[in-house]
Amino acid sequence: MRDAWRRRAAKASAKAKAREDRGPSALSLLPWLLMGLGALSHLIGGEAANPWLGGLGLLAFNSLYISIAFRAFDRRVRETRATRGLLVALGVLTFTLAIGYGREWLLLFPLLGLAVGAVVRGSLLLPVVAFALTAAVGTVTLWRDGWGSLGIVYGTFISVMVTSAILALSETVRELRETREELARTAVEKERLRFSRDLHDLLGHTLSVIVVKSEAARRLAPRDLDAALAQVGDIETVGRQALTEIREAVTGYREASLTGELDRARDALTSAGIEPVVRQSGPPLGARTEALLSWVVRESATNAVRHSGATRCEIELGGGPERVRLTVTDNGRGTGSGTPGSGLLGLRERVAAAGGTLVSGPRPGGGFRVTVELPVEPSTELAADRSRSAYG
Repeated sequence: MRDAWRRRAAKASAKAKAREDRGPSALSLLPWLLMGLGALSHLIGGEAANPWLGGLGLLAFNSLYISIAFRAFDRRVRETRATRGLLVALGVLTFTLAIGYGREWLLLFPLLGLAVGAVVRGSLLLPVVAFALTAAVGTVTLWRDGWGSLGIVYGTFISVMVTSAILALSETVRELRETREELARTAVEKERLRFSRDLHDLLGHTLSVIVVKSEAARRLAPRDLDAALAQVGDIETVGRQALTEIREAVTGYREASLTGELDRARDALTSAGIEPVVRQSGPPLGARTEALLSWVVRESATNAVRHSGATRCEIELGGGPERVRLTVTDNGRGTGSGTPGSGLLGLRERVAAAGGTLVSGPRPGGGFRVTVELPVEPSTELAADRSRSAYG
């Protein structure tokens, strides 16, 4: 019993939230048609001349009003000539009935104001239309009913302005809510993309190193057990480090160290039988630049180990006070990571987002080259040495 009550309460809450998200609708304008009951009573009481003609006019008025009310809440339909034509027809009919019958029929003017406010909302012409309509209504009501009908003039003006303001505000709120939801979806997609890139780079590099060191351990085991055990120890260290990096990547707090990444790249290249040559110079780098360059070093070294068949890989980092340049070159078969949506393609998107460029491809003389240029971010360590020693 309690579960059924909770389900009904949850369903009612969901329906209420859906209504709140939708905001006002055409149904919000329909109850105001009750203001036309005075004109209907005037016809039924036999006080109006040509009651059949008046009845047809009232029926046409209601039909036009309902049609405009439903059109007013569809932006594409609301701004069409057909809708404006219906609004003009409603205005002509309203003035005709009010001039012809007067009295209770003057209450149709506030309904006309509601229709005008619903259609013309948000337009720069709204004040002009509102004052012009109010002036025309004031002229007719003073002529038909004297000063006692000033309330109708005021009601017509308020109907136009308040309806326009409320519906325009509701539409703006709805658009802001949709924008917020779209931004949330975009943020989720970006986070998924970041996570997939990080996992690709982390696991691709780590598994490549594990495979290379496993092969080295297998080759060394028959003739040098101590060296083979050292390789196995390295595999354990790489595995533990990979677990830490994956945890940090999941939480989004991983800050790659370029120096550490260069050390790992040199170790992985050496284990694969590739001679590493690392040259590093230039000014201190900001954290974001270091992180991006670390990813490039990791991916490029992984590709050299897995795809190149090279015997030598050069990693050169340098630059000036405004931009830094990283070049990774091997003398292999001239193949790299070219699969769309992974590897260097993902890094190219990251580098571009940071205001840099990444160019990769086979060299004319053989081998494969990756070149990255990035802006140098200000370093927080102002007292740091402006040059770094080369090693390798």
